[in-house]
Amino acid sequence: MPPAKQRVTLKREKQRVAVLVDGKLFTAFIYPDASVLKKPALYPILTATGNPITRGWPLDPRPGERVDHPHHVGMWFNYGDVNGHDFWNNSNDLGPDHKGPMGTIVTTNIARLNEEGNRAELTVEADWQDSAGKPMLKESTLYTFEADGQTRRIDRQTTLTALTGDVTFKDNKEGLVAIRVARQLEHPSTKAEIFTDASGKATPVASLNNEGITGHYHSAVGKEGDAVWGTRAPWVALTGTLTGNEPVSVVLFDNPKNIGYPTYWHARGYGLFAANPLAPSVMSSGKDAPMNYVLKAGQSVTFRHRLLIAPGTLNESQLTQEAARFGK
Repeated sequence: MPPAKQRVTLKREKQRVAVLVDGKLFTAFIYPDASVLKKPALYPILTATGNPITRGWPLDPRPGERVDHPHHVGMWFNYGDVNGHDFWNNSNDLGPDHKGPMGTIVTTNIARLNEEGNRAELTVEADWQDSAGKPMLKESTLYTFEADGQTRRIDRQTTLTALTGDVTFKDNKEGLVAIRVARQLEHPSTKAEIFTDASGKATPVASLNNEGITGHYHSAVGKEGDAVWGTRAPWVALTGTLTGNEPVSVVLFDNPKNIGYPTYWHARGYGLFAANPLAPSVMSSGKDAPMNYVLKAGQSVTFRHRLLIAPGTLNESQLTQEAARFGK
């Protein structure tokens, strides 16, 4: 007999919408008060077996995790310089290096929930507010969640509309769509590093325990490991083995309709996996001209991205086909 078809459902809860596959949590759209988080996010994100691909700290700390960058929570979408406001680094644990002005993204409406068998759609609306609480941008995001056997997909289509004035996204490395991955998906650390704790205190770490740390980046243009950072490609795959000896591929896809396609990758071995199409100058270390993208008052721009979570390691042909499918 063929396997039963999977069912993706959405469940509204307090300050979150849970995404379930056959009744088991896949992810959740969370929008807590700004006293907890300065932006909405998808958190946690789980494989089909229930293993998290996202870091737990600072919301749900796990043993052995790094405690740096408290603004890295789940999967999110924001930017480091929007009319001079930093939306990326804003958190309740700002260190001395981040003096603002800071921006906050406030969810204003859970607009639509739609379930269609093994797919579900969630539309949410938000305001990108300046340091005085005045909205600069209106955001409307359509999430599509899909279960395909042991494979999971999240499509995010975000439309930003400038409200009362022009909005400039100045070249800045901090952006645009990002995931902070679980410790097991980081690159093994081979040198001393400095990390920041929840209070903003910088702490030197001479060496890290690399047991079970198996992450490895591979891009569509053949870049590997840390060499992915600052290069352009339609997609990047992060492979590794999660707790319980579960091999996984986590792949982020850019879309040909996006500004700056193919995007630059702001992917770091310590667990930040991000795509940034808006900062060609800083991401290329000055080789490309600045974009400094301006969204005129009343105008809109749309960004489309796909996150694929699949068991094992996907080959080049599979990833190319997935990219083509998403491009359509």
